[in-house]
Amino acid sequence: MLVQALYSLRHIGQTPLLRLAEDLESVWRAPGTDLRLKKRILRTLIEEIVVDVDQPTIQVVILIHWSGGRHTELRVTKPKTGEHGHKTPVEAVEVVKQMAGQYPDGVIAGTLNRLGFSTGCGNTWKKHLVCSLRSKLDLPTYDRNNKQAQGTLTVEQAAELLGVSIRTARELLRTNVLTGKQVVKFAPWQIPAAALNAIAVVERVQHIHNGKQILQSDEHTLRLPGI
Repeated sequence: MLVQALYSLRHIGQTPLLRLAEDLESVWRAPGTDLRLKKRILRTLIEEIVVDVDQPTIQVVILIHWSGGRHTELRVTKPKTGEHGHKTPVEAVEVVKQMAGQYPDGVIAGTLNRLGFSTGCGNTWKKHLVCSLRSKLDLPTYDRNNKQAQGTLTVEQAAELLGVSIRTARELLRTNVLTGKQVVKFAPWQIPAAALNAIAVVERVQHIHNGKQILQSDEHTLRLPGI
């Protein structure tokens, strides 16, 4: 019935057209309404579309002339030169702002990817993309002599100085035995060099080392660390 009504609308006047308009949304969203039918509906309902540019307001003006004499005006802000719809997520920009100057662009890219942030185009972050964004935001480049980073160690450096594995050093950080901080989640740890001398750290590391020595001292007897 609907399809037949659509085909005959131009010949039987405005009344069926008005009735169809009252239930147009249901027709449009109906599962059986395919793309071809939607195109026919639009061709039936729309007489003409006039597009113009309002220079003073920098807007694109779209004037739709409907069958029956009604008109609808739509205004869309005209994109400026170089503008596009791909924008970097605000959260990603904040991460770059917090890490810029303290970490290389490659490290920042890795942190963004681990956080699950993508670029404005939906791609994974790369070193050159972070560099481009950082330059656009006029953020500082990585400086090895950054005063904020002086006196701090990475997890790898801390593990080497303590004589433990990187996994053990991370566990000490997770359990708050070893003091450290991250600029943002998944960013590299910044561990104050003085934190390695804390009593809790020294005792735990000594306990680990003693446990290893006990295990290695008797090849025939299985012993657990601390027993």
